[in-house]
Amino acid sequence: MTARLEPLTPADFASAGALARTIWHAHYGPLIGAAQVDYMLDRRFTAAGLAAYVGAADRGFDLLRDGDALIGYCSYGPGGEPGELKLEQLYLLPDRHGQGLGRLMLGHVEARARALGCDRMMLMVAKANTKSKAVYERAGFTVRGPVTVDIGGGFVMDDYVMEKRLA
Repeated sequence: MTARLEPLTPADFASAGALARTIWHAHYGPLIGAAQVDYMLDRRFTAAGLAAYVGAADRGFDLLRDGDALIGYCSYGPGGEPGELKLEQLYLLPDRHGQGLGRLMLGHVEARARALGCDRMMLMVAKANTKSKAVYERAGFTVRGPVTVDIGGGFVMDDYVMEKRLA
């Protein structure tokens, strides 16, 4: 396997957005519906939103490539509390699941959290997303509590906040 993580650059904005659309519609479409998927992607994958990651010291957006193929991505930034890094996104093409690539990305983000002096990581996962919740639990995350967030457009995110203490 030749998978490697590379920082997002402005030249990657369109391909990252296209990859996200493919992954999100496959994964979240059945959970939250295509309308909410499009609504969230249209707000998350803007040039201004992605540019905030390029060259930033406290956040990152990294693309996972296998050879020349773009197969996944992860993003992270400051959490809500001091010493906490938020895993914002960790996504992989469905046909690449089960190959250790999600674990590779998660390990990458954990290493970044430690380098930033964080002693814990947190994330939000949809309550209906039982598969991803189980993956995070196997990786050492525990549920901190439920949260429902109105994201506008008549949509809400009904999630669990999960956290992991870093050794």
